[in-house]
Amino acid sequence: MPESDLDLLIDTARQAGEIALHHKAKGLNVEHKPDDAGPVTQADYAVDNALRDRLTTARPDYGWLSEETRDTPERLDRNSLFIVDPIDGTRSFIAGEATWAHSLSIAENGVITHGVVYLPEMALLYSSSITQGAFCNGEQLSVSDILEIDDARVLATKPNMDPIHWRNAVPGFTRSHRPSLAYRLCLVAQGRYDAMLTLRPSWEWDIAAGALILSEAGATVTDRHGSALRFNNRIPQTAGVLGASHGLHDQIAERLVYT
Repeated sequence: MPESDLDLLIDTARQAGEIALHHKAKGLNVEHKPDDAGPVTQADYAVDNALRDRLTTARPDYGWLSEETRDTPERLDRNSLFIVDPIDGTRSFIAGEATWAHSLSIAENGVITHGVVYLPEMALLYSSSITQGAFCNGEQLSVSDILEIDDARVLATKPNMDPIHWRNAVPGFTRSHRPSLAYRLCLVAQGRYDAMLTLRPSWEWDIAAGALILSEAGATVTDRHGSALRFNNRIPQTAGVLGASHGLHDQIAERLVYT
């Protein structure tokens, strides 16, 4: 029987983890991308090459979008598309921390249908298929039931708390942070935090898999303006991300300044 799309992503993510850990053990060669786009290592490129070879060989009709592969307009003509981040949280990876992830997903006509986020050093594998729920290591996930904004635990960077982004006053929720956007989305899906928020334009490869996982765990996931996320855009970005249980999402969205 042919391997399902989700099983393909899971198996490939596990292989990516082995490659990344192998390079990390050898010692990393760190470069810096142009235009202050952040660091990159030989492990990022090695994982990207392995992902592309495995996934596009298995599904030659699918397009390809990855942080570490030069983008081309060809993907825009594909109904099905792999969207991947070889290593999400490269700074954490370089620093020897464990909170970095492989993020793999498939989009069908702009909608994410399958997603996997894998953190090899934490032995966490999050997965989801559309309408089928979200899971971590086989255990089904559900978002928290916190409904009051001031009681919430929110994953967001410090600049998001600038008063210019909020009506009247900055909410009193408790802010925390994790470097990997994909992991932030999954932590909210797991109920360990109540919401996540990023107001900056978000690259599709950072959020595609995690957005599906969080949505399938029972959250509302939109851009910062409350609009549904769409993928395989000409410029592969969304207008930020806001994810939380339905009532909490609405409270946060109503307090944000629309810019």
